[in-house]
Amino acid sequence: MAEPVRVRRLTDQEGQKLQQIVRRGSTNSVRYRRAMMLLASAGGNRVPVIAQLVQADEDTVRDVIHRFNEIGLACLDPRWAGGRPRQLSPDDEDFVIQTAITRPTKLGQPFTRWSLRKVVAYLRKAHGHVIRIGREALRCLLARRGVTFQRTKTWKESPDPDREAKLDRIEEVLDRFLDRVFAFDEFGPLGIRPTAGSGWAEQKRPDRLPATYHRTHGVRYFHGCYSVGDDTLWGVNRRRKGAANTLAALKSIRAARPDGAPIYVI
Repeated sequence: MAEPVRVRRLTDQEGQKLQQIVRRGSTNSVRYRRAMMLLASAGGNRVPVIAQLVQADEDTVRDVIHRFNEIGLACLDPRWAGGRPRQLSPDDEDFVIQTAITRPTKLGQPFTRWSLRKVVAYLRKAHGHVIRIGREALRCLLARRGVTFQRTKTWKESPDPDREAKLDRIEEVLDRFLDRVFAFDEFGPLGIRPTAGSGWAEQKRPDRLPATYHRTHGVRYFHGCYSVGDDTLWGVNRRRKGAANTLAALKSIRAARPDGAPIYVI
């Protein structure tokens, strides 16, 4: 008569690990159930009893026990592989991703942005690297690689040829003379108009404000000054933007350091 299937003798580390998994609960149902099978078998229980305990098939319990006896605790994390074999190699996937993030016009296509259908059609006739992939498989691949459909954003970059030298100078004064560094800028025109709030009113009869088709309250320009070392911001609103108002703001910066020593304005 064949001997009953049971786990080999557990080491101290294996027993502690299995008990830890069971005590913590079913954070990972596969590891939890397999750990219960192994502990139950180590406690002397037969396969039919273990199968009833974990609500599993007896053959499944036997497979787990045999697998533990072969490779140890690695059997808690089975490497299942099912379904259709992969049709794309890593190089093919890289080519698909590179195509999707490249502007269609750069690839000679007469449109400005890709859709899944257009990417699939292009890949099926790409010169030198034909790839056949469905729209759903393409969507899953893009999501797995962290590529999503986004709006194009713009940015501004300084055309100043001395930009790097000026940035180096700014970093130098910030490091050496932080308490004497100030930032200054102008903002405007700023439309002055009433701000809509909220309040009690009859049902479907809220207070109304006229639309700002005309700036009936005028505009203002803000001259702002900021002391980097003191972390202090101040400024004034002016009706006009002129050299006199700019000079007045700069004089307020000098007034913040009236000792006559050099100050640095960014």
